[in-house]
Amino acid sequence: MRYAAIHKGIFLNRPNRFIAEVEIGGKVEKCHVKNTGRCKELLIPGNAVFVNKSDNPNRSTLYDLIAVYKGKTLINMDSYAPNIAFGEYLRQSKFIDDVTLVKSEVKYGGSRFDFYAETSETKAFIEVKGVTLEESGIAMFPDAPTERGIKHLNELAACMAAGYQAYAVFVIQMKGVSYFTPNYNTHAAFGKTLAKVMDMGVKVMAFDCVVTPNEMVIGNPLPIKL
Repeated sequence: MRYAAIHKGIFLNRPNRFIAEVEIGGKVEKCHVKNTGRCKELLIPGNAVFVNKSDNPNRSTLYDLIAVYKGKTLINMDSYAPNIAFGEYLRQSKFIDDVTLVKSEVKYGGSRFDFYAETSETKAFIEVKGVTLEESGIAMFPDAPTERGIKHLNELAACMAAGYQAYAVFVIQMKGVSYFTPNYNTHAAFGKTLAKVMDMGVKVMAFDCVVTPNEMVIGNPLPIKL
């Protein structure tokens, strides 16, 4: 996925979870934060960031905050980017061979899964989670408790009883991590549920991403340690 109008800035402040103050070209701008997670380890005053300028002149915020440097690592923190990048990857038959049908935001049971895909032989539901939290080269999810995430995992397991394949895919929005693991310190129940549904047959996968200021594409599969 690509952004059309990228500008570099310096992060100053985050008055609330939707707004960041960023210095762009010597001027302080209010930017929309496209991630409602805590991101405290990323949004540190003085960090270099990248924003995308909107083409809608009627917006209250002219820019979207989409990426930030953590040391030398550029991390995409746009919560919409994982689904877009993975959707491109899926439709190119890079995730499942010979895909014949892909639908987004498909309801099943009490959940709405990110993707439904078919081949000539299989039908699958796929839930995608974006990952921006990294510590010591290890990618972790979630960065805040997520009961909704637990619900999605349990319903992925439930849909297998009807003959569907089920995937939980963690898209790590950066390069340079060695493996993915659940963030037990933040939400132990999510980690335990992930291990449970994996034992039940849900395929759990993680991919890193190639991230540049104006692009994010799915990279390589990563090991998962539960």
